Amino acid sequence: MGASDLAAFAALFAEESRAAMLLALLDGRAWTAGELARHARVAPSTATEHLGKLVAGGVLAEERQGRHRYVRLAGPGIAHLVEELAGLAGPGPDRPPRSLGAATAERALARGRTCYDHLAGRLGVAVTGALTARGLLDQEAGFALTGPGLEWFAELGVPLAAKGRRPLARGCLDWTERRPHLAGLAGAALCAHALDAGWCVRIGTGRAVKVTPAGERALHRALGIEPDALR
Repeated sequence: MGASDLAAFAALFAEESRAAMLLALLDGRAWTAGELARHARVAPSTATEHLGKLVAGGVLAEERQGRHRYVRLAGPGIAHLVEELAGLAGPGPDRPPRSLGAATAERALARGRTCYDHLAGRLGVAVTGALTARGLLDQEAGFALTGPGLEWFAELGVPLAAKGRRPLARGCLDWTERRPHLAGLAGAALCAHALDAGWCVRIGTGRAVKVTPAGERALHRALGIEPDALR
């Protein structure tokens, strides 16, 4: 890749409507062009043009079912890049929320959310911190599960089968907490387990999740996380 290729790829992220669509797609779902147009508050034709550029640039993957066209992030590497960019960009200047509903949604996302297929927000950072404090995750070695960490996942009944070149564990800079949360295969497996076991439930149709009372007890038992840190 040359300088011109890098500049062209970076330009795909450097437009506010496209950035809004990419942040929405961090929920890991496939969205239609119409849904993304409404989310980004642009005309359907404008959304289609933006999505065409993102698909052509390898940022999004396209799926078709009958007459319907869906797009999703091209993979965990792209999701990681979007979250990292959001974290590096910082919170930006203080802006009052557009409405009470918007303020509530922002607080919910900051408290707990999915970042593609792993846990983020205060929830994700708290879990990552607890794993590290208990010697199950070594952040000094570039985010690596330790031997006891692998045993902990096995005892929890969470499979960590290798898939392609995706790392077992990696750090992902959390854009609200400004600290890393656990991504990679281990992060994805733990998120799936938390949702399947009822530790967490999704709020509405977006990325926000909340910890259930059963989840508070389970996370305290498994990692010593105090319930107040999850609220």
